[in-house]
Amino acid sequence: MERIGKGAEADIYLEDSTILKERIKKPYRIKELDLNLRKTRTKREARLISLARRAGVPTPFIRDVDNQKMTLEMSYIEGEQIKKIIEKFSEEKRYKIFKDIGILVGKLHSKDIIHGDLTTSNMILKNDKIYFIDFGLGEINNNIEAKGVDLLVFKKTLHATHHKYEKECFKAFLDGYTSEYKDHSEVINRLHIIERRGRYFTERF
Repeated sequence: MERIGKGAEADIYLEDSTILKERIKKPYRIKELDLNLRKTRTKREARLISLARRAGVPTPFIRDVDNQKMTLEMSYIEGEQIKKIIEKFSEEKRYKIFKDIGILVGKLHSKDIIHGDLTTSNMILKNDKIYFIDFGLGEINNNIEAKGVDLLVFKKTLHATHHKYEKECFKAFLDGYTSEYKDHSEVINRLHIIERRGRYFTERF
């Protein structure tokens, strides 16, 4: 089994067409707390991925959850990260891709699913279909603030990673999001409030 990724919370392995996500021990945490956190987050991520699929968002298929080993086994999406191929798109193709991303996030938010890490690294394009991966920081939350933060994470990703296309991509994203999610205006207003709040603290401190 080949390790293909290492994050703050987990190691990612690939064997044949299967991904194994193993939540790693944190020696600085109390043993019982660490065990409980890893178990809870493993179960929660599996549930979120399944709920997202039911909401109409393409995700990997969950094959197994092991609460003893703290592992999540799922299908491997053999495509390309949006992050790595955005430069190859025509303007028209970029618009379609990012509008579709907005529609998918709208589907998640309609079911109160917060992804928690909406970056183009966690979006895989395969045969013109976008898959969302890595719900490790996600949750079920109907709070407008949580949904606004989800959008802020995505907007910051565009600014930091795809600055050249930031405005056009975020506009396309909002076109998709507003067409799919009925409470979009509340979330977008909250996004602006959170942004202003962040600027205030940055300027003050």
